[in-house]
This record gives sequence, structure tokens and C-alpha cells, in this order.
Amino acid sequence: MKALTTPRGKFAGKVAIVTGAASGIGLATTELLHSEGANVIAVGCGSNVEALARPGVIPLVADVAREDSAERAVATAIEHFGKLDILVNNAAIIINKPLVEMSLDDWNGVQSVNATGAFLFSREAMRVMVPAKAGAIVNVGSYACYQAFPQIAAYAASKGALAQLTRALSLEAIEHGIRVNAVGSGDVITNITNHIHTDGQAFLAEHGKRAPIRRAAQPEEIAEVIAFLASEKASFIVGAVVMADGGMSVALP
Repeated sequence: MKALTTPRGKFAGKVAIVTGAASGIGLATTELLHSEGANVIAVGCGSNVEALARPGVIPLVADVAREDSAERAVATAIEHFGKLDILVNNAAIIINKPLVEMSLDDWNGVQSVNATGAFLFSREAMRVMVPAKAGAIVNVGSYACYQAFPQIAAYAASKGALAQLTRALSLEAIEHGIRVNAVGSGDVITNITNHIHTDGQAFLAEHGKRAPIRRAAQPEEIAEVIAFLASEKASFIVGAVVMADGGMSVALP
């Protein structure tokens, strides 16, 4: 077992798994939790996640849609740090296609990462959190948990599923002292649409201007909400989807 980081901050001595940790919200969350004393298993699908390696951060290259990835992530936390306190299901992908042009592989690909991945990691996390009678799971959703617009049917369906997974699991988990919640993020300046747009970050920055706040968020702003929900300060919040979307979900078109 490796030595824990020097205890400091509100997550001192805590152990977390963050998926989609190589960039965007996942990277910001990894950095924030670690800066506040947590030891983090940083899960990413590409080798770029390996650059996060340092005392208290262990990178893990893994596809969240695979069952063995969740098993390896939890096993890594136990092997190196002896426990698991926090899971952040952040990994997500999106496609923009009309439904009639969408292949089954397109549909299944989005569901497997955004919904099935969260199920697999939550299941494995629960298997060690239940005996410990403590823990927090935070799922990273979207205003697409509730709303939609053309060409994001697969993404919206996956985020709707994530919201319901959050609610249902929260009821199973709370009797074991484990809180499950979600963040419903708005447009955030990340790389998630880079495969769709020449400059995905610029697209998200512009799209974010549709929100009442008239801008997109920085990843660090969403990471702060995730960290709050994972902390003891949110001790009475159970099964919530906390909207951090600049007012998008409450505004009429």
C-alpha cells in the first residue's frame, strides 16, 4: 500500500475515483479534490491521463464502458489506499445526428459510456462502500437530463437515464450511509464537442450565451459543485440533481 498524501484540506485522507479525468470537468475535479487532500484514481480512456501521475494521484487508462475497468479502478483504490470514499462518474461523449441518420453503434456507444459506465462504476464502488457504511457518489449530468434540442437524442436519453440512476440508487444507498447525487451542468468549455466542431471550445462558449447567465461555465465552476456534493457540507442532500447550468433549465426558449 502506498503512503497517503499529507493530510490537508476538507478531503484530507479521503480516496476518490474520477472518470473522464484527463481533461475538462474531470481534470478540474481531480485537481480540486487532490488539492484538498484526497487521493485520486484518475480514470481516462487515453494515455494522456498518465500525465496526472504524482503522489496521491494514480492514473488509470481504461474504457468506462467495460466491466473490468470499474473493477480495476476500485481494486486500485483498495490496493494503494485501503478504501474508497468518493466516486465521480464524469466520463461522457456526445454525437450530433438526426435520429434517422443514427446507427445502432452510434446509439449504443453513447449509452455505454454515459449511462452504462456510471452503472458499472457505481456498482463496484457500492460493493466496497456498503461494508464501510459511508461514501458519496456524484454523477455529472446535464440540462439534457430534462431538456433536449434536435440531434442530441442519444445524449439526452443517456443523461435522462443518469438522472434516474441517481434517484433510484440514492434510495438503495442512503440506508448504508452513502449519498448519491448528480450535477446538472450547462454548457462548459471543454473538449467534448471537438470531434463535431473545428473548435469545440469556441462552439460551447458561443452556445452558452443562450443561457440566462449569458455565458458558458469553466470546468472549475462545475468541479466546485461536485466537490460540495461529495463533501460533508452536503450531508442532507440525497438523490438530487443540482442544476449548475446558468439558468438554462428554468428559462423558456
